[in-house]
Amino acid sequence: MADQSPPSVDSQAAQRWHNRPAAESAWLHEEVARRMQERLDWITVQPESWVHWSPLNGGLAAHALLRQRYPQALCTLVEANPQRAQHLARAVTPPWWQVQRWLRSSPQVVNQVTQPARMLWANMSLHMADQPQALLQQWHQALVVDGFLMFSCLGPDTLKELRVLYQALGWPAPSHEFTDMHDWGDMLIGAGFAEPVMDMERITLTFESPQRVLQELRGLGRNLHVERFQALRGRRWHSQLLQAIEKNAMQLTFEVVYGHAFKPAPKLTVRAQSEISLDQMRASLRRGKVAGAARSTTHLGQDE
Repeated sequence: MADQSPPSVDSQAAQRWHNRPAAESAWLHEEVARRMQERLDWITVQPESWVHWSPLNGGLAAHALLRQRYPQALCTLVEANPQRAQHLARAVTPPWWQVQRWLRSSPQVVNQVTQPARMLWANMSLHMADQPQALLQQWHQALVVDGFLMFSCLGPDTLKELRVLYQALGWPAPSHEFTDMHDWGDMLIGAGFAEPVMDMERITLTFESPQRVLQELRGLGRNLHVERFQALRGRRWHSQLLQAIEKNAMQLTFEVVYGHAFKPAPKLTVRAQSEISLDQMRASLRRGKVAGAARSTTHLGQDE
């Protein structure tokens, strides 16, 4: 699947966002991660290893919850920016006087995954990617066969109040466009995943002041739209924005998309002349035996 930028995303702006200095995780990101973490109750697989993708953005409090859920699992943290990686390593390493530093190994911080894991956790990252299809392929490669992906991102109804406000004032869009969950499902399959499960919820936040609205939005991301304002705006524009938000956008909607999918075993390609390794043949036979046993069990249960 070829790399393809979403039509409204400026790639340079996206790279600037990913290279920004380390900051505290946004409250909404932590809340979404907490809700996504509860969805792990539905999964019986206990991963012996897992990858946390961009945890500074996704939430360090959520990372602690996952470490509690899988205390014995080997954890790898992915942070591509060197400065952010150093900050992350300090944040997740307990002080020398705390007992947990000596009872279990500290997570490994890397800029790319070299050892595939059983689970990949990516909270609130996908909608800020300038090459989302390529990112899904990276996640696919970072998983072992039968490993699973858990991710969340923002959907198209996000900031609909602010979009209406900007349109009424004749301004460019306040953010780039967000992808529908059904399209994410199609892209997961295109990246090689199987059995994608998508669901969505809307979270409405009420703010006490227009200044607080802007503060929250700065923590959540940036406007990556290719047709956003191209120059600096002055105090008069800022004052007009605050007044407009106070009248029409003190409540903001965030559509949150949750996704889950498995990495299936690769299919054997058979041609007129094919070369299949002994390991591939053994794995294929084992999968066939397991599938046959499952079908037999189901048939007996139905007969009873």
